[in-house]
Amino acid sequence: MTRFKILQYLSIHVFLLLAISTFAQKPRARDIGIPFEGTPGKYNAITDVQGVEVGYSTIISGSGKNIIGKGPVRTGVTAIFPNGKVNHHPVFANWYTLNGNGEMTGTTWLTESGFLETPVMITNTNSVGVVRDAVLKWFVNTNWYGNEEYWYTYPVVAETYDGGLNDIYGFQVKESNAFDALNNAASGTIKEGNVGGGTGMMCLGFKGGTGTASRVLTINDKTYTLGVLVQSNFGRKKNLTIAGAPVGRELKDTLNYEFKAPPQSKHQEGDGSIIVILATDAPLLPHQLKRLAERVALGVGKVGGRGENGSGDIFLAFSTANPDAFSRTGSTRVEMLANDQLNPLYEATVQSVEEAIINAMVAADTMEGINGNKAYALPHDAVMRVLKKYNIVK
Repeated sequence: MTRFKILQYLSIHVFLLLAISTFAQKPRARDIGIPFEGTPGKYNAITDVQGVEVGYSTIISGSGKNIIGKGPVRTGVTAIFPNGKVNHHPVFANWYTLNGNGEMTGTTWLTESGFLETPVMITNTNSVGVVRDAVLKWFVNTNWYGNEEYWYTYPVVAETYDGGLNDIYGFQVKESNAFDALNNAASGTIKEGNVGGGTGMMCLGFKGGTGTASRVLTINDKTYTLGVLVQSNFGRKKNLTIAGAPVGRELKDTLNYEFKAPPQSKHQEGDGSIIVILATDAPLLPHQLKRLAERVALGVGKVGGRGENGSGDIFLAFSTANPDAFSRTGSTRVEMLANDQLNPLYEATVQSVEEAIINAMVAADTMEGINGNKAYALPHDAVMRVLKKYNIVK
């Protein structure tokens, strides 16, 4: 083969690989024409905050009747590293709960110390324990704490309930799945929809799951980035609001959930949960990050969340600034924004959360799970017709 033909051959195959990669990328809310306020970062993802890495383990197998311990399985694990797997250092953090019918481990010490010392993991309700223990084993296996002879830590693991579609009482998430999510974590573009901990989740009357978004903002001529990742599994269909339009009311008789056999727990409409992890490179102290975490609730409310009794709405915010703030022995100096400068970050929080939830729904595919129960994908064309009806788009 001549040099020219070799180059031609390679060029064609590179083109095909790029085309396949582009085709495989699921559309996002902006891609189908849904408008949002604010300026997103390069990836419009939590990974736009430098250093943040995200990994998934997605577990899908079986169909038909639920046989506990055998499936069908529709679940997974999500891992979020504040500053990557390698360059580990604790970061300032805080958290907030809108409604506490849920779990996020490690928050007692996080509140007390003001630092997030571990990756954040998200899974299903019944798998919090195994994932927490797996994180500790992963620390040992990877020598996470280096040469420290004595260390202790409290992994942060959050959950939402996927028992409508998943064999949740079969405890299908294993230690190896948590390891996979941790080891696969990377920066850049990340998948959305039926992936990781969001695999079997349902949201606001349609299929939910994992979503992300980001905003770039300026404070005193300095540019900062704020990004969020959500695991969306909450809300009543009638409350679904997209770009200000009452999509849920307009589509109330369209593609409703199918429950051919109920999960073992008593589920009421509106029950569920949402976990939101917020990252920023703005220099904030823990009490300021608490204020950011509180504003997450406003973004949830914009799309139709009401913090209902059966919902666990738990939000965590961290800052990757001040990388040398943590020390076990000495005094340190830190930088912080003034409280009067925080409003752009509040606005970015609300905007990012709103878009991330809709991104999760736009990316999610229709899923049939245990006993033939089904959650339908958000119908893109129907959504755009509603937005046109209400003059949101032309």
